[in-house]
Amino acid sequence: MAAGPRSDPPKRVNLALQGGGAHGAFTWGVLDRLLDDPRLEIAGISGASAGAMNGAALKAGMLVGGAAGAQRILDGLWTQIAAVGDLRMIPWMQAWLPLTRLWQETAEVFLPLSAQGIAAQFYSPYTWGAAWKNPLAAIAEDFDFSRVCADEGPRLFVSATNVRTGKIKVFQGREITPEALMASACIPTVFQAIHIGNEAYWDGGYSGNPALFPLYEPDLPEDILVVSINPLRRDEVPETPLEIQNRINEISFNSSLLGELRAIHFVRRLIAEGRMERGRMKEVRVHMISDDGLMNELTATTKLLPSPELMARLKAAGRAAAEAFLTQHADLVGQTATVDITRLVN
Repeated sequence: MAAGPRSDPPKRVNLALQGGGAHGAFTWGVLDRLLDDPRLEIAGISGASAGAMNGAALKAGMLVGGAAGAQRILDGLWTQIAAVGDLRMIPWMQAWLPLTRLWQETAEVFLPLSAQGIAAQFYSPYTWGAAWKNPLAAIAEDFDFSRVCADEGPRLFVSATNVRTGKIKVFQGREITPEALMASACIPTVFQAIHIGNEAYWDGGYSGNPALFPLYEPDLPEDILVVSINPLRRDEVPETPLEIQNRINEISFNSSLLGELRAIHFVRRLIAEGRMERGRMKEVRVHMISDDGLMNELTATTKLLPSPELMARLKAAGRAAAEAFLTQHADLVGQTATVDITRLVN
């Protein structure tokens, strides 16, 4: 009996998942589409903030039921996040959520000021003391950490920022706990710092959004696919206080990524010019999925207001962006980079 056509083995790739609050639903859509494609095998995942949550859901789900299991867990994660309604709200204030959202939307239309920014000048998450509750706690604790931390499946790296030193902390293996996920997503003007051991942590996006260096391990592939949700470029110069603050945050959250991309570009140039022996350092091939057009349209406030309508829009956009990437570049994974790093960093 003649053998059937032999299919090529899947190409191993690492995922680098940016954080950006509720805008992480875009990454949900990207992952949902990537999981449908048998040409790619996810070997490693590095995530910050929402990217860490997405990474944990992806890994846990894959160990339950492969690609379909990962899609199911990701769906559940974002259903939970959408149910929170407003990531700043403490449970006993949820009854006021519709009125609060209406006030904020009206303020954005008629005022050049940010209701969130004004509140940040007078409000601290420490105002509530011990009564404060992290709205992400129930979501983080719902993960099956026997799978999130398992040796099997993709290697997972979660980054947070040490409050005292400003340095990045990368959690992996058994270090990844509900507290580590909450630390990675801890926006300091919204959440109280997360204490792990003797240290306090804030959002991982400040020091690595996401961190690429954990994906340089020898057993991981050279290809890194970055899912970007913070625009690298805005054509319009911000003028209102809200626009200015939003762009400052975007630049801050992209700076570490751009620094790592410059380092990759430098190493690749040394190898290409024969000034570094091949194999001495990883010749990383970078790919990227993004939708800067959509992210330029969305306001900063939407990062903390995960409405079901916004989640659906972002997921659809993520799937479409992943579809475009796969159509144009899937066959190039494992062979060549599909991002012009020189253009990105210069």
